[in-house]
Amino acid sequence: MERIVQMEQKLAIADPERIVYSLNVEDLQTVANDELSRDLTEEEIEIVEENLGDFISWYQAISLAIDYMLHKREEAD
Repeated sequence: MERIVQMEQKLAIADPERIVYSLNVEDLQTVANDELSRDLTEEEIEIVEENLGDFISWYQAISLAIDYMLHKREEAD
């Protein structure tokens, strides 16, 4: 069984199309309620959806997550 899990892990790593993080409408509505005290309309959701990627520094987020992982690994050793 352990060998199967290891094989599945290797396949998952090898899949360049694997999604490692995503946001959904519930996430958008949570922030909208925190910031605006209301839900977004469908039109507002579409506008946020179309532009959200322009406001996320994905490179920096990945870099920080890698640094965090390395730090945690060092602590464990």
